[in-house]
Amino acid sequence: MNKILYNAQTSSLFPPDKSGQALKGRITINKSQTNLVVNAPLRGLGVLLVLLFSIAAFGQNERKHIRSGNRIYDKALRDTTKIDTTLFAKAETEYRKALVKKPTDKQWNFNLADAIYKQQRFDEAAGKFSELAEQMTTPVEKARVYHNLGNSQLMNQKIDESIESYKKALRQNPTDLETKYNLAYAQLLKKHQEQQQQNQDKNQDKNKDQNQDQQQQNQDQQNKDQNQDQQNQQQQQAQNKISKENAEQLLQALQNDERNIQDKVKKMQAAQAKRVRVEKEW
Repeated sequence: MNKILYNAQTSSLFPPDKSGQALKGRITINKSQTNLVVNAPLRGLGVLLVLLFSIAAFGQNERKHIRSGNRIYDKALRDTTKIDTTLFAKAETEYRKALVKKPTDKQWNFNLADAIYKQQRFDEAAGKFSELAEQMTTPVEKARVYHNLGNSQLMNQKIDESIESYKKALRQNPTDLETKYNLAYAQLLKKHQEQQQQNQDKNQDKNKDQNQDQQQQNQDQQNKDQNQDQQNQQQQQAQNKISKENAEQLLQALQNDERNIQDKVKKMQAAQAKRVRVEKEW
């Protein structure tokens, strides 16, 4: 049996165990078939042996990159203090080298998607897992893919999508405790998000009411100020009117006084003229 080549739910939200491996184990791929049974004449045996050797070497070269990628991936997992994106990037490179010769291999593409996820390229990882979900054939494989798809969506703040992916995973493997935990966690996040939205809406309504009240108060105060200005203007006009009447009365009084004075002056002048005439007669 070949060395284990298929990373299982290494992108789970659960932490790795003390050995640095994911909580779930790995799946081995089918043993590669390098010994072909071919009916051929003896004279073609040399060509056939060369062909078989080439096929075996070709398969070993691919798996060399996969084994290298897995070793690098496991080394990055063992450091639980940080996410070493550099090592995961190197693992991705090894997986891609293997996939150049065998691009449709589902297990190796799964490993590649895991390495991409570990580099926090969640959109890209979700795209790969989504494609793989359509390609996997066994319930266990589908469950793992949907689990990791849910993780990618959850890390990308797509909570509703992640909940659906976890549910799909549980339909394939109803006893999966990790997926049950992640589903419960996503549902809790959604509930918290909805509560925050409700509080935000409530605060917006409260602020809207307060703003309306403040606007009404401002309008009332403005109307009050306008009324006060009108009253002041009317009072000023009234004062101006009274002052004008007083001025006219004063002017009339002055004119009357002037006529009285003129009358007195005329009488005095007349009296004086009369004395003068009398004196002349003497």
